Amino acid sequence: MFDFFKKKEVKKDITLDYSSIQVDMHSHVLPGIDDGAKNPEESIVLIKKMMRLGIKKIIATPHIMADYYKNNEETIGNALNILKAELKRQQIDIEVEAAAEHYFDETLEGRINNHTLMTMGDNYVLFELSFISRPKNIFEIIKKMKDLGYKPILAHPERYSYMDIAQLKAIRESGCDLQLNTISLTGYYGKDAKKTAENLVDNQLIDFMSSDMHHPRHAEAFENSLRMPYVEKLLKDYPLKNIMLR
Repeated sequence: MFDFFKKKEVKKDITLDYSSIQVDMHSHVLPGIDDGAKNPEESIVLIKKMMRLGIKKIIATPHIMADYYKNNEETIGNALNILKAELKRQQIDIEVEAAAEHYFDETLEGRINNHTLMTMGDNYVLFELSFISRPKNIFEIIKKMKDLGYKPILAHPERYSYMDIAQLKAIRESGCDLQLNTISLTGYYGKDAKKTAENLVDNQLIDFMSSDMHHPRHAEAFENSLRMPYVEKLLKDYPLKNIMLR
């Protein structure tokens, strides 16, 4: 009834960019192999936005999922070559590499045992969980990865609504880094994910931040994230590891 008396929210001007972290290490910009960019033209749209926002290097991480995206080193390598050819054709100068976002399904342990996980940097492995329920053997799998020389990174922990801060802290203390989706801090995935993201930042539990870029809506949200105080905190005064992947 009295909403018209409320002061209108004024969006903060964007005064910084992502140049301090340099590397975006979780995105789906490879064309045509998962739910990310549909073709090279869309890949370029996303990459240009990332470059304008200060990103100097992109590590693409297409899904590897047994039931949906049966990607492997060959399919991912082929898509990377297609993208690099298009970047060269358009004379766009940015370093692009590829790893993967491994889904925690029945094939993950086999990939670990067979040493076929796709890694980035110093043997880092990005993996994600179900959004429905927590795997019972998550700590065993993390230990197995570490025992075999991998450095696990859990993607977007703020989005797993069945886990609280204490549980996420336990995962991190087991030797698994945590990667925040930057756009979670805008409320893109809902208020609960935003609150969890803020709590993770407040408790200094975040090791990497990234776009998880799939499509132009994510690109717009990635830019709008720069208006958020928590993103400013991450970019200015936080021990992030992105730069280690440079």
